[in-house]
Amino acid sequence: MAGEGGWYYVKDGQTIGPISREELTQALPSAGGPKTLIWGPGVTEWTEARHIVSLGAGAVATAGPPRAPTGRRADEIDYELFGDDMQFVEVTLDPGEVVVAEAGGMMYMTEGIQMQTVFGDPSKEQGFLGKLFDAGKRMVTGESLFLTTFGATGNKRERVAFASPYPGKIIPMHLDQLGGELICQKDAFLCAARGVHIGIAFQKKILAGLFGGEGFILQRLTGDGIAFIHAGGTIHRCDLSAGETLRLDTGCLVALQPSVDYDIQMTGGIRNTIFGGEGLFLATLRGPGTVWVQSLPLTRLAGRILANVGPKGKGEGSVLGGLSTIFESRN
Repeated sequence: MAGEGGWYYVKDGQTIGPISREELTQALPSAGGPKTLIWGPGVTEWTEARHIVSLGAGAVATAGPPRAPTGRRADEIDYELFGDDMQFVEVTLDPGEVVVAEAGGMMYMTEGIQMQTVFGDPSKEQGFLGKLFDAGKRMVTGESLFLTTFGATGNKRERVAFASPYPGKIIPMHLDQLGGELICQKDAFLCAARGVHIGIAFQKKILAGLFGGEGFILQRLTGDGIAFIHAGGTIHRCDLSAGETLRLDTGCLVALQPSVDYDIQMTGGIRNTIFGGEGLFLATLRGPGTVWVQSLPLTRLAGRILANVGPKGKGEGSVLGGLSTIFESRN
């Protein structure tokens, strides 16, 4: 029967086929599900399975498939940033595209967006145990067990927006241009294109985990799509050459490439330690690679607010109020 044979699909970058339509249907779940790239009868180029409704309503293919693509696997979303110090990002989705976000980050969405709360990583095809494991890893980082997906289910482009939870900046990270992996502070992730995996990274150095400001567990973003992270104040990008070192306040680190060596060092000197206001330790970053730093960590902002509220207060103009802050770190 026309269209029954001559099907090919891509798994782990390799072209598999020719196989029958029935064999293709059975292979799809393990190959990548609806995002598996397929070529066959009636298909002129490699196409994701979710876009081929009939899987064979066309002429029989008479030649071999084109070369299997090795490009992007994540959805290619469009976006626009609005605002300056209180930013939000508006993502435009083509039909079938999906964006994944932290629970509670959505600002608004158009009528054709379908929202779903999911357990585990929605960018992976996995069973219940796999979802439970991913959810458990998120719980360890202090995040919610659930993520929320927003998909354009109609036949036209739709928009959904996400806002930063505190004053600062939202930075788009093109993972395909950053080596496919990024390590960031555990509350930095805001949203990403479907296909970007949100995992965890463990600090292997005890001192960095204890005193580095971020704890032993960080977020790891992997894939080739766009991810959006947020941080406080202004975010500055620093490109470090091999062996180049940057020292900074432990709370000011936002993200870094895995090629950057991250450690901490004592401030040095009794007067610097006690009266310097920078705490006992500074983060030390050694290249090669890129790091992103923030000018106003949330902990610093919260500390300043808490220091000036309460039933008694400190009295901004009093001498004792000033002396009481000498031994306090600005973090």
